[in-house]
Order: sequence, then structure tokens, then C-alpha cells
Amino acid sequence: MKESAEQKKNRATALFKILIKEYPSEQTALHYGNPFQLLVAVILSAQCTDARVNLVTPQLFARFSTPKDFASADVKELEDLIHSTGFYHNKAKNIIGCSKALIENHNSKVPETMEELFLLPGVGRKTANVVLGQAFGKIEGIVVDTHVIRLSNRLGFTKELDAVKIEKDLMPLIPKKHWYHFSHALIFHGRKICPARKPKCAECKISSHCPSSTV
Repeated sequence: MKESAEQKKNRATALFKILIKEYPSEQTALHYGNPFQLLVAVILSAQCTDARVNLVTPQLFARFSTPKDFASADVKELEDLIHSTGFYHNKAKNIIGCSKALIENHNSKVPETMEELFLLPGVGRKTANVVLGQAFGKIEGIVVDTHVIRLSNRLGFTKELDAVKIEKDLMPLIPKKHWYHFSHALIFHGRKICPARKPKCAECKISSHCPSSTV
């Protein structure tokens, strides 16, 4: 029998109550000292683990720490510093472009609205949602990364693979005030229990609410 919208919402509420006990923190795993460093770290995290980014950023931020530093950075030096995060050519270009845009349009400050963040080079909805939620406590959407894409499909909350469409499907399931925590709980659960290759269904606390569970 097809699940109704109300049933899906009730199931999402039930599993979220379990997940927030398992993952009570809303803090990102990325290490940063200010909103700008967070922005750079999230740009670097595209197609890369947070753990890898955290290995790179100490040396990176010791060399470059402000938008002015990054805007005038030697591209080759920056690429060498971020090389291990992958896609380093494009990431270096975006970080430099983003830094220049912050200087020119925002007095070197990270803007606090989705619309303004979205106009910065290298910033999509995922990056903007992380920065808004983590740095400014503002919730405008749900962070959809590879873990959330995978889990939201396995949990039967969406059939979409596009991040923007998935975000739109998830939003009605959880009250807006919990969107940021919900996405982070899914991300941490994806890393710990529900990876892409071998989900640990026998260890999963939400398996009874998951249509993909093998238990």
C-alpha cells in the first residue's frame, strides 16, 4: 500500500526523535574559526570527506586567513595546499573568486542571506545552508549532501537524485526549526551506520522505520 503524505511525515518524526538522541550535536565536523573559514572549508568539502578537509585547513589557514589573503593568493600555491581534497583547480578558482566577491560586494564579510551567498563563486544551496545554519543560526533549507541523498532514498522519503528536488521533498516532513539538525543527523548516520556499500542494518536504531532495512 502506498504511504500517504501524513504517514510519511509521522514516520519521519518518529525516526528523527531517535536520530537526535544518537546524534545530539548540530555542529559540523569541519574545523573553522570564523564564518569565512567555514565557507572555505565547505567549498573544499565538495566530493571530499570532512576528515580530509580538516587535515588540509590548518596549514591552509596558517598561510591564508582572510578574503584579502585568498584574493591575492598565487593560484599554484593554493592548488598545492588543497590538492588532496580533489578538484583542486576548480576549488582554488572558486575560493579566489569568492574572496574577491566578498571584498568587492560585502566589505569582506560573509553575507547572511541565501540570495547573497548563492551569488558567490563556488556556493550552491548545500554550502549556503551549512554556512547559514552553522555560522549564523539561520535555517532556510535542508543541507543535502551525498549522505542525505542516499539516506532519503533508502528511507523512502524521495525518489529524486537531484539535491534541490530532494530538499523540496524533505522540507514538509520536519518542522523548519529542525531542518538543520535533521540533515546533520542523517549525515552522521550515513557515515556511521548507513554507508553506500554495506549498510549496517543490524546496528541501525531506525531500521524499523526504514523500508530498505534488511533486518
